[in-house]
Amino acid sequence: MTKPAGTEKPVAQPVPWTKRLASGRVYLGAIIILLWGLGPFYWMVVTALRDPDYTFDNTPWPTHVTLENFRNAFDTTRGNDFARALLNSVVIGAFTTVIALVVGVMAAYALARLTFKGKYVVSGLILSASMFPVVVLVTPLFQLFTDIGWIGQYQAMIIPNISFVLPMTVYILASFFTELPWELEEAARIDGASRFQAFRLIMLPLAAPAVFTTAILAFIAAVNEYLLARLLSSDKTEPVTVAIARFSGNDPQVQPYAAIMAAGTIVTIPLVIMVLLFQRRIISGLTAGGVKS
Repeated sequence: MTKPAGTEKPVAQPVPWTKRLASGRVYLGAIIILLWGLGPFYWMVVTALRDPDYTFDNTPWPTHVTLENFRNAFDTTRGNDFARALLNSVVIGAFTTVIALVVGVMAAYALARLTFKGKYVVSGLILSASMFPVVVLVTPLFQLFTDIGWIGQYQAMIIPNISFVLPMTVYILASFFTELPWELEEAARIDGASRFQAFRLIMLPLAAPAVFTTAILAFIAAVNEYLLARLLSSDKTEPVTVAIARFSGNDPQVQPYAAIMAAGTIVTIPLVIMVLLFQRRIISGLTAGGVKS
């Protein structure tokens, strides 16, 4: 009995071994990158959950689980004030990020949209400033802030952080502004909007994905700064990087590794959550800001 025409199922063609090998290399590379990025964080969390007596246990999963290390991280009887250091880091990072974004967005827009003499020289100077070694600035900044009485004040860390974060902010946003459809701005100008109104109402919403991404990078860079914060801060203004570095335990001869790992976990998890939350807004911004040519 013959089957009606068109009812035969198509025979699946075997996947060539070269394609399978290429796909396997992709998955293997992704696994290696995942382990490289998350491995240290995983081990930090595992150590933070272990009893301090088993800190150097090499078991790859949590053993002798306890929350004592997290309590020790916030314990102020040993001279540590981790809670205040967390607040200081948020204050320093927030002010640095906001100021860098306000200045960086306008500077990036000017470099991407306007034509003026010395434009590429300015771009080169901004890019070269991001490669300037921080250690060279330690002595002059310490001397300057000592003379004006800023040592131990928030501005002594916020202003240098802005100078470090701003070049990155301008560089990222200028590249994004260059790719935006300038026809939308020209249409707004024809409809009677000023240049600033066209920038604020048309171009800036389109740049929201890049602004959020840059804000995340700027905040993390400001929070992670250690060298200047170690020299320019005081007990009341030191951020978490300095506070964790000088953690002390019950025995002054023994470094409290478990409490340090717990403090690092407390600092890292909010940053991961922040990235995940902003990632949704970045994706929605990309889809909402898309235009059809």
